[in-house]
Amino acid sequence: MEVYKKLATPGGPHKLLASMAGSWNAKVKSWMEPDKPPMESMGTSEHKMILGGRFLQQDFTGDMMGAPFTGIGFAGYDNHTRKYVSTWMDSMGTAIMFFEGTAGADGKTITQASSYDDPIKGPMKWRSVTRFVDDNTHLFEMYTVDQSGKEEKMMEITYTRKK
Repeated sequence: MEVYKKLATPGGPHKLLASMAGSWNAKVKSWMEPDKPPMESMGTSEHKMILGGRFLQQDFTGDMMGAPFTGIGFAGYDNHTRKYVSTWMDSMGTAIMFFEGTAGADGKTITQASSYDDPIKGPMKWRSVTRFVDDNTHLFEMYTVDQSGKEEKMMEITYTRKK
């Protein structure tokens, strides 16, 4: 029981996630084609720690490609595997994305990976990077990696804490 109790105790990585708790404005850039300018939109996001400070819940509202868009995500740190883990689901699909990864040595960057079977491009890998710029700003970037290994930036969200 002592091992399980120790693994269930939030620590430093959970405090890093907790630094994202709050209300945010989101500036979204989405690249539909790599050689074209990104589509830009705005949104808002509410982040809160749940289950005794173990997980961060994100509720996003905005628009994507001119249509209303909502998404829900959960992020945590698994003390056993020593990896950040997260899920994402939104109103543009029926899939639940699963990500896992690690923090950089600087303690201000989390990089995660996921796999996805794209209906047009086939099996792909996704890479997400969250950068903690300061207490009131964090940057989220999403990249796709196709079967040939070519990586393309598909999304960038700049979160600014609401005052």
